[in-house]
Amino acid sequence: MTRIDFYSLDGNSDGDRFLLACRLVERIRATGARVLIHCPDPEQARHLDRLLWTFREDSFLPHGQVGQTDPELTPILISGDGVPDSEDQVLINLSSEVPEFFSRFERLCEPIDHDPGARLAGRERFRYYRDRGYPLEHHQIRL
Repeated sequence: MTRIDFYSLDGNSDGDRFLLACRLVERIRATGARVLIHCPDPEQARHLDRLLWTFREDSFLPHGQVGQTDPELTPILISGDGVPDSEDQVLINLSSEVPEFFSRFERLCEPIDHDPGARLAGRERFRYYRDRGYPLEHHQIRL
């Protein structure tokens, strides 16, 4: 069963869910796991792609958008639709919806920032997973 972790920025954090996603990717990659980032909005996917290159000067996170990089050589992929379906280790969800394909992953990370709409959508996803019996953890993060 997929392990689901919600990461909420605390009230004193200045960042957003994209910066939080970068921090999560960095920590997850340190364990050697592969990461698929679900980001169906093309503009947001481009923003995340740029941010992964620049969010820390001393960090290198080999990543790319699906269709623009070789998935075999790239351990961090940004996808709008869950492709490639061979990915199954860690999913980071940047959509406001529950990804239809989340259950194939060992772990799902749900970053939540201060945006009221994102918080409301996050609560709805939390209830969805809880009502279906998924193990949930919640972490307050300060950026």
